[in-house]
Amino acid sequence: MQPIQRHPIATKRLAPVTLAAMLAAVPALADTESFTNRLVFTDDVSMTLTHDLEGLGAHEVEIDDASHLWIARFTIEPGTVFPWHTHPAAVVMGVTEGDFVFVLAEDCERRAYTAGEALVDPGDRVHTAYNPSDSDDTVIVATYLGAPAEGELTLPVDGDEAAELDAQCELETPGAHAH
Repeated sequence: MQPIQRHPIATKRLAPVTLAAMLAAVPALADTESFTNRLVFTDDVSMTLTHDLEGLGAHEVEIDDASHLWIARFTIEPGTVFPWHTHPAAVVMGVTEGDFVFVLAEDCERRAYTAGEALVDPGDRVHTAYNPSDSDDTVIVATYLGAPAEGELTLPVDGDEAAELDAQCELETPGAHAH
């Protein structure tokens, strides 16, 4: 058994690009419907989320300030690929329609999920995701745990790193580095 890797998530970090701007930069990437504004617990809340993926071992995310959360639904058009990115919060996602593929940069494994299945995006790991269908939308409901009160929720990697990850993982993600 591999030891648990512990990684804190900083909830006060701001980024230069917003989720809306990132989505707008890629035509027809996804429609986002916010179910809530960013919500605040009235009490102090912290949590530890352990994510154990086959082949990578346990990865523990410590969320010192989990007092903010955000819930949204993403409708992802057929063939859409997200740019490489991270989040300043852990994200618990449920696939409610279609198929969804999640790829972590550290192993390039394509993890497939279908309607009725859920996954954890620990937030602090560089990743991409895509809708593998050429005809059907994918719908994801996502809860961001420990989302900062303000600021960006999606932090894209820079173009050079994205290009390296595309080559390493044999993917083509959108952005200025695109092939």
